[in-house]
Amino acid sequence: MSLQREITLRFLAEPGDVNFSGKVHGGAVMRWIDLAGFACAMGWSGMYCVTVYVGGIAFENPIAIGDLVEVRARMMLTGSSSMHIGIEVCARDPRGDAMRRTTHCMMVFVAMADGKPAPVPAFEPASDEERELQDYARRISALRKDLDAERHRFLRKFDG
Repeated sequence: MSLQREITLRFLAEPGDVNFSGKVHGGAVMRWIDLAGFACAMGWSGMYCVTVYVGGIAFENPIAIGDLVEVRARMMLTGSSSMHIGIEVCARDPRGDAMRRTTHCMMVFVAMADGKPAPVPAFEPASDEERELQDYARRISALRKDLDAERHRFLRKFDG
């Protein structure tokens, strides 16, 4: 089995994706992110996968209707059943403008078999860029643990 390290989805932003300001709605971008991340996780693990975390979504630049959109998902780090995937969304006017990054985030998926987490192949970086991505994912994961602890402390106030 060939492990898929990354995937890029390409398409034109459609009028149905528009928000009230005439640009692509953030919810549409989040849907694209989830689709690309899911495809990457499935391509790596060969199994059905579920999203367990999406973090650090930064909407840096708007996407216009008619822009050519690229959603790139790359494997960054694996655990026993989890896969950390970096997602970058870029767009450009199809008549020739340079690509600009519009959105970035990291997602974590878990491979599932019979309704339970299943082991995934270990990700071994094959380049300096992939080693950088893996280090970044480790740093973000450590920060996420602190954020999760704070979220749990806060939400306990509202538990019945």
